[in-house]
Amino acid sequence: MSGPLRIAVVCLGNICRSPMADVVLESKLADAGLSDVVHVDSAGTGDWHVGEPMDPRAAAVLTDHGYDPSRHRAQQITPSWFGDHDLILTMDDANLDDVTALARTPQERRLVQKFRAYDPVARPGDDEVPDPWYGGPEGFVAVLRMIERTADAIVERVPSLVSDVTD
Repeated sequence: MSGPLRIAVVCLGNICRSPMADVVLESKLADAGLSDVVHVDSAGTGDWHVGEPMDPRAAAVLTDHGYDPSRHRAQQITPSWFGDHDLILTMDDANLDDVTALARTPQERRLVQKFRAYDPVARPGDDEVPDPWYGGPEGFVAVLRMIERTADAIVERVPSLVSDVTD
């Protein structure tokens, strides 16, 4: 591999779940001394929030838990992301279907997985990161806990993920 492992996390609008995952994963990678080994981006499948900051409720939960959400600006995933990323992790089945539909080749489709594929407690039927948009603050906290747990597992798997990309 000529550069860092490039991971994208994707949700619907790129203002709640995927930017939370981006911020948390980057923080945990930095804590593990892996910032130079892995680069993280986030995007949404829709374009209606492009250029906007993170949802204030998501940003508040991140801030309350010691993360810095301030630099996020929403962007939309495009087919070019397949050439720019080694792994594209989606938050739910609808995102998985939408992102997979953007893939132009079987090789690109293989880059797409659900984010919680790395969650040690995920199981069939309970492998999505729920969208907290319509709920209260407790939904954002629950999503953060799910993301933190999954991000920890991804950080632990970085050596094998790097190996998978170079093979």
